[in-house]
Amino acid sequence: MTKAFSANSFIAGLMLGVVLTGAWFFKGDLSAMPTPSSMLSSATTTPSAAEGGSVSVHDQPAGDAVTVESVTVPPPGVWVAVREVAGGDLGNVLGAARISGPRSAVSIPLLRATEPGHSYAIQLYRDDNNGAFDVSVNSVYVDFDTGARVVAYFSTTE
Repeated sequence: MTKAFSANSFIAGLMLGVVLTGAWFFKGDLSAMPTPSSMLSSATTTPSAAEGGSVSVHDQPAGDAVTVESVTVPPPGVWVAVREVAGGDLGNVLGAARISGPRSAVSIPLLRATEPGHSYAIQLYRDDNNGAFDVSVNSVYVDFDTGARVVAYFSTTE
């Protein structure tokens, strides 16, 4: 009986710890979730302290490259990825470029061209220092002040 109680107590404590950690991390702030209206207009995240980051992009013509207006991150930099948006969710990565610090007018070549009248997102990823971008290996860049991922949405025109 004591062993069963100890194992059950351990599991319950572990579950409670996960819930409390999640609550602390997100702090009840759902502002990182995209809204349909924010996906239809160009967006900019707000830069913060030295550990923060921001990205700015405007609506632009469809094509085989995307121009990011500005990326503000501390060294050693990040990967800037262009992602499809479908039904409010981020989809496939169409292309990515390594940025080593604050830059403006960054052109990101795409593996597949964007299409007119569709929504896309720019998302920042931390570099794992292997020299190549891999969405399954590189972690999403999170602003340490807000706890929100750094993402900006835009639409394409003809």
